[in-house]
Amino acid sequence: MILRTILDKQEFVFDTSRVLDISIPLYFNGDQPNTYGVEKASSKAYETDDFIGDTRRGGGCNFEQLIITPHCNGTHTECLGHITHKRYSIREQLKDSIIPATLISVVPERAIGSADHYKPEKNKEDFFISKRVLQKALLSVPEDFMKALVIRTLPNDDSKKARNYMDHEPPFFSLEAMKFIVEKGVEHLLIDLPSVDRLFDDGNLNAHHVFWNLEEGSHELDAKQEMQKTITEMIYVNEKIKDGSYLLNLQIAPFESDASPSRPLLYPLIK
Repeated sequence: MILRTILDKQEFVFDTSRVLDISIPLYFNGDQPNTYGVEKASSKAYETDDFIGDTRRGGGCNFEQLIITPHCNGTHTECLGHITHKRYSIREQLKDSIIPATLISVVPERAIGSADHYKPEKNKEDFFISKRVLQKALLSVPEDFMKALVIRTLPNDDSKKARNYMDHEPPFFSLEAMKFIVEKGVEHLLIDLPSVDRLFDDGNLNAHHVFWNLEEGSHELDAKQEMQKTITEMIYVNEKIKDGSYLLNLQIAPFESDASPSRPLLYPLIK
C-alpha cells in the first residue's frame, strides 16, 4: 500500500510493504539480551491434571505461560511511569502512531576525556554519548524529522541481539547530551543500549529525569513534566539500514505498565 503524508507543506510517500523492523526478536528460553542478570524470558506449556497446552505432548493446542521482565529481556518502550511514584502506563502515554523520525549512527567517546558531565561522577572505564557527538551527527537534520530520534552506536554487530550487559558495560548518555536531545524537541528516543543511564548509578537515573523534565531525585510530577514522551531501549538497527529520515510506527503490547515489549518499525520515505 502506498500512502502519502504532508510534513511542513512537503508531501512524502511511503510504501507500507517496505518496512524495516528494528526490534530484537525475543526467543523465549533461547538466546536473548539481558541486563542486571535477571531471569531470562521463558515460556512453558500450561498444564493441569487433565489438560496440557502442548500439541507435541498430546494436547489439542499450544497454550503457553510467559515469564518476562520487559526492562531487561529485550526491546521495550517505557514511559514516565518508570521513574514516578504515581503509576502511569505506556498504553495511556503513547499517543502517536506514525512519527517523523531520524536515524543516526554515533561512536561513543571516553567519558573521562569529555567536557560533559554525569552524576554520579564519571569512572575511567565509562564511555558515553556526548553532546558534541550528537551535534555533529545532527548537523543537517531537518527539524520536521526530530520528533523521534533513533540512535545506532558503533561498532554495530548482531551480538547486540543476545548480549549480556553484565559482561559488556554499555555506553550511556551524558547529562549535556540528554539536555540537547530535549532542546531539539525529541519526544521519542530509541537506542540500541539497555539504558540511557549508566547501569550502576546509585539509582539516580538522571538522564531519564532530564528527558522527562523531572527534578533530580524527584519522583513527583509538576506542571512542567513531560507526559507523553517515550524511551525505547535495546533496539537493533541492521547495518543495511542507512542513516536518514523515516516514518516510525512504534508498536507496543497494550500493557497497563510503565513499560512494554515493543516493535519499532521504520518506513523509508519516497520524497
